[in-house]
Amino acid sequence: MAAMTLPPLCAELPYHADTEIYFEAIRQKAWPIFLDSANDNHVDSRFDIQTADPFITLMTLGDNTLITYDSGETQLSSGDPFHLLNDILQQYQPVQKSGLPFCGGALGYFAYDLGRRLETLPELAQDAEHIPSMAIGIYDWAIVSDHQHQKCWLVSYGLNPNTHSIWDDLVAKFQQATLPKKPAKFQVTSPLRYNLDRQHYQQAFDKIQHYIHDGDCYQVNLAKRFEVEAEGDPWLAYQLLRKQNAAPFSAYFSTPHVTLLSSSPERLLKVNDKQVETKPIKGTRPRDLDDPKRDKALADELQSSLKDRAENLMIVDLLRNDLGKVCEPGSIKVPKPFELESFATVHHLVSTITGTLADGHDAISLLRACFPGGSITGAPKLRAMEIIEELEPHQRGIYCGSIAYVGFDGKMDSNITIRTLVYSQNRLRFWAGGGVVADSEAEAEYQEIDDKAAAMLSIIKQLSR
Repeated sequence: MAAMTLPPLCAELPYHADTEIYFEAIRQKAWPIFLDSANDNHVDSRFDIQTADPFITLMTLGDNTLITYDSGETQLSSGDPFHLLNDILQQYQPVQKSGLPFCGGALGYFAYDLGRRLETLPELAQDAEHIPSMAIGIYDWAIVSDHQHQKCWLVSYGLNPNTHSIWDDLVAKFQQATLPKKPAKFQVTSPLRYNLDRQHYQQAFDKIQHYIHDGDCYQVNLAKRFEVEAEGDPWLAYQLLRKQNAAPFSAYFSTPHVTLLSSSPERLLKVNDKQVETKPIKGTRPRDLDDPKRDKALADELQSSLKDRAENLMIVDLLRNDLGKVCEPGSIKVPKPFELESFATVHHLVSTITGTLADGHDAISLLRACFPGGSITGAPKLRAMEIIEELEPHQRGIYCGSIAYVGFDGKMDSNITIRTLVYSQNRLRFWAGGGVVADSEAEAEYQEIDDKAAAMLSIIKQLSR
């Protein structure tokens, strides 16, 4: 292993293939977050990132963002949330880049409904979430585990003076980290409810077909919302989820308003040295791990499906257009179209799109230009979002938004928050959806939703009384 450039504050920690042991040491702190790559030999499953106790937080509710500093000072702003975040990050740049993905910066979530700050959308769907549309912490230290080289470090740029005073205590705490003797407790306390039964799904599906045939749109992602009542420590539910549905863009994030338990397989955007990558998913088949021949047949069927390729291509074109707003002309390429990627419960068709950021643009302006991700809206994006608002009974909240980091050094990586459980007010919610195109069949699309929800439905069953 070649020498890796590391930040000014750095202490090597014992390497653990399962980094849950470190998160157990910090998850009771304020705003703990665990970016969990699953360490399962997937191409993107290399680094885990964990941190807590941000020294600045930003929470957007409605038209206002509350910025809170560790000094106790607060500011309330009606400004663009993306610009507010960028203004704060710019105060701590430039810093020397390290060889690690994250050594401090912004971490948190951008809800799908933050898109209302970027586009004028009707207000038709019910807001049953009542949670911030953006919750971001500015963190000055992180535990970074490299599963490829089996190394782990506690790292920081030391931009917050408090970090220097607590550094030795942090190092000692993590050097001695152990797993707790008592597991977390969490249980589901009600039957499962959902907002689109077959009849209402069929009605929404027919409306989308009407819009497609009238030339309003080419594709619309239609999602179904599931909900149960629950109580206890949601960390237990995430422990089950990460074992049974390992995915490279998984995350656990707890704020005073809401806790996210994500096992997302999909990258939204990655930035490193102005090089941009996005990996939209379009095309799904269930897995059959009990029958390897059938499992392979399902994968082969997906790869050879003209419908799924056409659906994927629509989203590739949409994302190329989004990247074109902030990337250098001629730099956008599709080096890996229609690749098969297999996960715990499903096979997916994934395309990789790359580009180079133009001068004057950075990770935040890229995220803003592409938000929310096109793979979970449809095409054209704005019209698809208007139709989603009309046909889905509930606002999406965090579903189909993004959990992301944006480092002080300008690096970014982000997921799309699919396969994600949302816990607040003793309620656990999750969604599953799929793209509807002209030759879609309602029964097959409805079944695909249940295929995508399989892991989360299994978790709910295991947690039920």
